[in-house]
Amino acid sequence: MHVTLITCTPLPEKTVAAAAKLCYSDTDAMHLMDGMDDEAAGKFVEMLASYGHESPIEHISFTFGIEGVSRALLAQITRHRIASFSVQSQRYVKQEHFEYITPPEIAADPDAATLFAQAMQDSLNAYNRLADLLEERHYQAFLAEGMPEKTARSKAEKKAIEDARFVLPNACETKMVMTMNARSLLNFFRMRCCNRAQWEIRALAKEMLRLCYEQAPTIFAKAGPSCCAGACPEGKMTCGHCEEIRHEYAAMKAEILK
Repeated sequence: MHVTLITCTPLPEKTVAAAAKLCYSDTDAMHLMDGMDDEAAGKFVEMLASYGHESPIEHISFTFGIEGVSRALLAQITRHRIASFSVQSQRYVKQEHFEYITPPEIAADPDAATLFAQAMQDSLNAYNRLADLLEERHYQAFLAEGMPEKTARSKAEKKAIEDARFVLPNACETKMVMTMNARSLLNFFRMRCCNRAQWEIRALAKEMLRLCYEQAPTIFAKAGPSCCAGACPEGKMTCGHCEEIRHEYAAMKAEILK
């Protein structure tokens, strides 16, 4: 897995503080930043957090490049609907040598790892065979329609892989660009940094939080699983390790601020 912060709103905490300032004063929009240094912005953001006033943080957004993750993760992350996604297409990008993600529990068991690798190879073989069969049939059909050979070959390949991709596994590696505003990110972290979240998206969420915290430590001061900001909401389903998790995220944030 490789995660990068491509871009984010400049001066994120000042932007949030300035937007919120409009709610609490008669300052006009042209002068919201007047006298707004880093310390003042930080105090304003802390005040907003103490009130539970989260709407101003929707004014800042973060765009991530995410690589080396599975299509299984893609199915989970796109459930977070207040976000924008651009994902590498299996319809237009041929997967004749696709990479795949191996779950740690499978990798740790030699027999399971062997079986998994064989399943991936079988899937790849089936994909390539289907793509070849369909491409040749479509190619001949396009030639019969009078299409030039080069155009016919290109269109035939695209049409073939559109159907051949149906045999590709959830383990198949994918890449995406994702943008979320800070309020959506806080919700994402509460859900996906939790120990009960699936291992892959939990690892992704933690890395995204690390990148966000570097840019806006006041806004993300209490970000993390729900237990970092209060009691665990999972009831009988709790992992039972809340105190350890709080220490883990506190240590991560302290290391970033060094």
